[in-house]
Amino acid sequence: MINPIWLKTFCTLADLGHFTQTAHALFMTQSGVSQQIKKLEQQLATPLLIRDGKSFTLTDAGMQLHRDGRKLLQATELLEQNIKQDDPFSGQVRIATPGSVGLALYPFLLGLQQQHPKLSVFHSFAPNKSIERDVSQRQVDVGIMTQPSSTAEVLTDAIAQEALVLVTNNRTQDINWQVLQQLGFISHPDGHHHCQALLSKNFTQFEHPTQFQEKGFSNQISLILEPVSRGFGFTVLPLHGAKAFHDQTRIRIHPLAHPVNETLYLCRHAQVTQSQRLHYVSKQIKAVLQSKNNSQH
Repeated sequence: MINPIWLKTFCTLADLGHFTQTAHALFMTQSGVSQQIKKLEQQLATPLLIRDGKSFTLTDAGMQLHRDGRKLLQATELLEQNIKQDDPFSGQVRIATPGSVGLALYPFLLGLQQQHPKLSVFHSFAPNKSIERDVSQRQVDVGIMTQPSSTAEVLTDAIAQEALVLVTNNRTQDINWQVLQQLGFISHPDGHHHCQALLSKNFTQFEHPTQFQEKGFSNQISLILEPVSRGFGFTVLPLHGAKAFHDQTRIRIHPLAHPVNETLYLCRHAQVTQSQRLHYVSKQIKAVLQSKNNSQH
């Protein structure tokens, strides 16, 4: 492999055509320039210069090395610049969030890409355990979770809160224990957890979600409220998910005496230095979720 320092010295000498000027340009001594050229000729086992006193001309091998070596040096310099250049508005960002948060974030992320066409956002919906695993394995750059990380590899920062809400079809005016039992429960992957968190704070009769007949289940956040809107049962889910339903006139969000919120945590890998791009996108996500948080109150 050609020594890159010697190659730079040779190409500079070929460009300037003078040993003294080359020494000044590279902050070297003239003898240092001569020594590096000789070492390069020895490494390549071929003469590169035809010396004539203080002047010189390039041999055929020297001309080829100058032509191709200059391209190699320029490519190396460009590579170094690209690595050092940390453009916050260019490159790929992989994000994973719970479904309800994703429904709130996705339009914003699309707008971010429209604003910065060189920015590519890959957004997936996933439960907490999957998000934590993917961040720890560096499959995801930025995650949103509804609980702190259980591993030291993933850093979590509490950034906002999301209200849990009880939702029925629009014809159900008032909510009490008897009405909930008559309606039955439409569940989802976090359904029992959300139901336990909200109803235990608001109904003394509540012990466990199994007290209600389960009338349906959906693992798609965008479909959970479809059976609810048709009167098949009630559900409990984050406010972002309820607000994203396509026909708000068909559902009713019931205010309860004791509101319950889930904390949203921004997470990233503990050992990965954040690029300007990830820092920018994370900051924007935090601002959006905090803004939506404030609009809930």
